[in-house]
Amino acid sequence: MMRTRAAGRAETGGRPDSGGGRVLIAAGGAVFAAAVGLYLAAIALHPGMTAMLKGFDLRVYLDGGTLARDEPGELYSWHLAGMPGIQFTYPPFAALVFAPLSLVPWRALEVVAVIASTGALLATLWIAFRTLGISDRTRRLGLTLLLTGLVFWVEPVQRALFLGQVELVLMALSTWDVCQPDRRWYKGAGVGIATAIKLVPVVFIAYLLITRRVRAAVVAIVTFFLSVVLGWAVLPGQSDKWWLHGYFWQANKTGFVAFAGNQSLRGLIDRFAGSDAHGQPIWYVVAVIVGLLGLWAAYLLHRSGREFEGFMTVALIGLLDSPISWDHHWVWFAPFLAIPVAYAFRGGYRAVWIAVTGLLVVVLLGWPKLWNAGQGKGVIWLPPASGDKYGDNPAYAEYHWHGLQLLEGNLYVLIGCVMLLFALAAAWRLRQASAMALASGTALASGTAPDSAPAHE
Repeated sequence: MMRTRAAGRAETGGRPDSGGGRVLIAAGGAVFAAAVGLYLAAIALHPGMTAMLKGFDLRVYLDGGTLARDEPGELYSWHLAGMPGIQFTYPPFAALVFAPLSLVPWRALEVVAVIASTGALLATLWIAFRTLGISDRTRRLGLTLLLTGLVFWVEPVQRALFLGQVELVLMALSTWDVCQPDRRWYKGAGVGIATAIKLVPVVFIAYLLITRRVRAAVVAIVTFFLSVVLGWAVLPGQSDKWWLHGYFWQANKTGFVAFAGNQSLRGLIDRFAGSDAHGQPIWYVVAVIVGLLGLWAAYLLHRSGREFEGFMTVALIGLLDSPISWDHHWVWFAPFLAIPVAYAFRGGYRAVWIAVTGLLVVVLLGWPKLWNAGQGKGVIWLPPASGDKYGDNPAYAEYHWHGLQLLEGNLYVLIGCVMLLFALAAAWRLRQASAMALASGTALASGTAPDSAPAHE
């Protein structure tokens, strides 16, 4: 795997641009402009933007904010009429964040949400390429625009925009925080805030701890703790229900756990097991194993200077191990793809990395008209799905997939498992290389032949 930070700057930082950066900006700008232009054209072709910008989840956020202001006792008992699976499922602090937003006119907020999400995607990829060692800002901007244009139409990004989700903003906040210099005293605050809004980013606190960035981990924990205190001060009854009565742990509060849109290990295991009751005990064991292996790989990658690769491995753990990882949670595919793009930019197996990037983009694309008009749905939605069901029922469609449907309907989590295997293989290889280098150094220091005293960690 490639070197990052100092190694990357040593390779590119002092070289003149010689026109390469300008070419990248022109190409990236054209791809980005085409992607956004097609999106705006699609909106224009759907009167009232009801097809391309439904904002379903954004409305739930705002309803939660309104309840926090006007009827706090109903925050976790409220649900959409006729749809018991559609509730406000976020911590009390999140409701306080959404409360002032609920005062903004709907149409204006809908547009702002799309602009903010697109800006967050750009920011995430800019930080990704910087951390991956693309130090020349002109070239980094070109690569950022290019990859943003390519991933703008992948299904998780389109679904996040369609639903009015906050995933892209939280992804940018977490990426900025983890990838900023360790010397900054406020490092960790971004992860703490992201965790306070949606709990899954807590995995980044574990990452900061195992990589011995204790001060940043403490800042994250304190920030999160303060959010809990604030939520308890303003919404005491609902905070008690959320934190002390286990509401945060009830995966089925979001609806049918094995629903096709849930691209987590638990969703996959449940679909194969035939029920959540049979799948959940298996998931507990698998989740622990995957979590420990993933953290081990992330630690070794970080220690070897592969900072961004380690960070992405931890993000992958969060997606795989979370009880619920909806399709739009997989917007993390975007910064994942920055890794092969950066490798291709540096040379060495360039054709392979370009092919990997291209194949993933094509497989992940969302198609606004072909598979589900206006919603930008992709391959995972080809098999029959149960829809907005609640509870568990052996008759639901996901329990009866067969053949190619099992691949299509579990595509994201299967790709995630392959990515994790690559991370584990890379970590193991780096561990072996480190052991060999240590053995060689020890042998030279003792005056013996480098290969005469193999070492084992």
